[in-house]
Amino acid sequence: MYDVTIAADARSIALSAGTTAPVRFHAIWLRDNAWDPETRSPGNGQRLIALRDIPADTAIASAEVAGNKLRVTFTPEGKTVDYDIAWLLAHAYDRAHAQGRGRAAPRIETWDSGLMSAVPVADFAVVKSDPAALRGWLAQVARYGFGKLTNGPVRDGALFDVVDLFGYVRETNYGRHFEVRTEVNPTNLAYTGLGLQAHTDNPYRDPVPSVQVLYCLESSAAGGENMVVDGFRAAERLKAENPDWFDVLSRHCARFEYAGSEGVVLRSRRPMIELAPDGELVAVRFNNRSTAAITDVPFDEMETYYAAYRRFGEIIDDPTMEVTFRLNPGESFVVDNTRVLHARKGYSGTGTRWLQGCYADKDGLLSKLAALSGSFAEAAE
Repeated sequence: MYDVTIAADARSIALSAGTTAPVRFHAIWLRDNAWDPETRSPGNGQRLIALRDIPADTAIASAEVAGNKLRVTFTPEGKTVDYDIAWLLAHAYDRAHAQGRGRAAPRIETWDSGLMSAVPVADFAVVKSDPAALRGWLAQVARYGFGKLTNGPVRDGALFDVVDLFGYVRETNYGRHFEVRTEVNPTNLAYTGLGLQAHTDNPYRDPVPSVQVLYCLESSAAGGENMVVDGFRAAERLKAENPDWFDVLSRHCARFEYAGSEGVVLRSRRPMIELAPDGELVAVRFNNRSTAAITDVPFDEMETYYAAYRRFGEIIDDPTMEVTFRLNPGESFVVDNTRVLHARKGYSGTGTRWLQGCYADKDGLLSKLAALSGSFAEAAE
């Protein structure tokens, strides 16, 4: 049984149950989050009013608990709204908030080479036909930042079938997709047999494509194994080793540029380690091939910046950070391009190696995961 108490100034309430600590909510927050049909559209849940339509002096005239509902009457509107208590508690903000710069979000798990024995992998045909399997695989991708699919079709354009599982292709100057195989006079080093340092793609874009798909169609050349590194774990390691180095890479912007194709000049200015205002890790941008002259670091900090940049690269290159796997025809992997760096080992000029790649966006993947999770939760009720 829940109890509700109105604060002396009527600007907030406290909701409690038994011996548990009370959870407080401000009157203005409650009014803004009302779900009555005059405030929210019944069809899509979007607000029908703006904050300007809510009186600035909103207070609570009365509040009472009735079963699993909290009924609140607001003044000066004289409006009464019922709230689901479970929803209120799930969205409570009167709690201890996470502290510290460089922390990962609660929903994700950082990793190193120890994940090699538990690579998130699923069968393409299964996730395509079974929503529960798709939800499970997408949840792993969201948690670890990458995932592999096996037993897909071996045909030109099959990578679009992977994107169709969760979202939409993001077209760039490379087209709807790009070929990854050896070329003569390539416009990008990705099209050679050289090994590539672990990197995030397209750091010169704003915003960067937040999901990348690589799909294997041919793989008879020796070498060319794919490799992924958790950029957030690398950032955590740098912070643990030298907080000043972490700080300098997260406080100052690097610059990135690509001008390898006629008529294309792409530039961006972002930190290599990007944090939200509350200190949560947001993104890592790291690509030695596309880093332009760094000009946004003060003279007195530039040597420290380069020491930090060097060490961050050494951590990323550390074999204990990498998870390596080979893609065979019909196999693919999806990577969160804002977090997980990818690379490949060098491969020989004999045999063939043909991958196709494309970009998508993480909001589509997370939207699909949320929708599937909601559907299963409703079915369980």
